[in-house]
Amino acid sequence: MTTHTTSRPPSPPPRPSGSDFARLSRKISEAGLMDRRPGYYAVRITVVALLYAGGWAAFALVGRSWWTLAVAAFLALMFGQVALVAHDVAHRQVFRLRGPSETAGRVAGACIGMGYGWWQDKHTRHHANPNHEELDPDVSPDLLVWSQKQARAARGLPRLMGRAQAFLFFPLLTLEGFNLHVASARALANRSLKHRALEGALLFGHFAVYLTALFWVLPPGMAIAFLVVHQCLFGVYLGAIFAPNHKGMPTLTGDDRPDFLRRQVLTSRNVRGGRFTDVMLGGLNYQIEHHLFPSMPSPNLRRAQPLVRRHCAELGVSYLETGLLASYRQALASLHRAGAPLRAARLTGQNG
Repeated sequence: MTTHTTSRPPSPPPRPSGSDFARLSRKISEAGLMDRRPGYYAVRITVVALLYAGGWAAFALVGRSWWTLAVAAFLALMFGQVALVAHDVAHRQVFRLRGPSETAGRVAGACIGMGYGWWQDKHTRHHANPNHEELDPDVSPDLLVWSQKQARAARGLPRLMGRAQAFLFFPLLTLEGFNLHVASARALANRSLKHRALEGALLFGHFAVYLTALFWVLPPGMAIAFLVVHQCLFGVYLGAIFAPNHKGMPTLTGDDRPDFLRRQVLTSRNVRGGRFTDVMLGGLNYQIEHHLFPSMPSPNLRRAQPLVRRHCAELGVSYLETGLLASYRQALASLHRAGAPLRAARLTGQNG
């Protein structure tokens, strides 16, 4: 007797379970990229602390000489590096527990005159909704406008400066260090700020020690010159670190909130470079990976990049990576486009 068998078409491969981000997260975890790096951070924090202390020792040794301005430039670089350490600490890349993270973060913030609690709250809101015009404090039109919609609604300084903001952007970064101090001090008036008394003591303690050291060691004119060079270069360095990350990338408004993976990837930009770039930008040149996995230790971001880029390619999600100078050009071009309605309004007013 002949038995007839019916051939069946092969079953389709099983559909991957979980969201697009969940599948990526499993790949990252399986690669061990979320594991702590205590040795790396022990070395990094020690080196930064020694260089920071060495900069102030050099300030005391050089004393009443205009060479002290070279020390000011070096300390601007070290203030930026301390800020990057505070950033990693705030994301719990260094310590797993909240207590040690907050203690280390407040110490780092006190070293550079930054209110840690204020900055952490602001930065957390940025991570939750990057480049969202109503929800991300980093793209609020307080001085510059980041979209043509903001430009049309602008009043006061943003309206005045928005016309030429692409040309003013880098000069304005010289004020970013001062802005960090002023914003930290203003935040103390907010009663919802946790540990306000401690924040205030650390912040004004920094100001008192900093200004006393300058005017004790240097004559008044030289002390003021040191302060200006130091704080202005500190601001430029901070801006050079953070400007390539999101400026010039798409902005979101209203209910326009894609899923977590696309919200983070499509609003962020990576910067190509080697180990020197990694050190100078503190790993934030891997901005896409950092936004997807904020608690990932920064030295692991380079290793995570191929996995993330491949996953985005499989999903058809745009993944932008460019050179450092190109990132600045894109940011400035975006600022110029955002200010177009203000320039048009001015011309219309002149013609009228």
